[in-house]
Amino acid sequence: MIDKEKADGADHDLRKLEQRVEELIHACSYLKDENKSLRARQDSLVAERATLIEKTELARTRVEAMITRLKSMETTQ
Repeated sequence: MIDKEKADGADHDLRKLEQRVEELIHACSYLKDENKSLRARQDSLVAERATLIEKTELARTRVEAMITRLKSMETTQ
């Protein structure tokens, strides 16, 4: 009788462990997918930032050129 109770207890513990392992596998899979998505989003944002920096520099260069032209127009008048 005691051996049967031990076996039932071990069976129960094993089922709980299997369930927990399954939960961990699902959590790991979810986190892997989320990580992949976040990395893709980060890559996209880094590329967007680089584009915005480039556009800002171009605008700055144009504004500086306009200011230079305006200053030269003031001195010639």
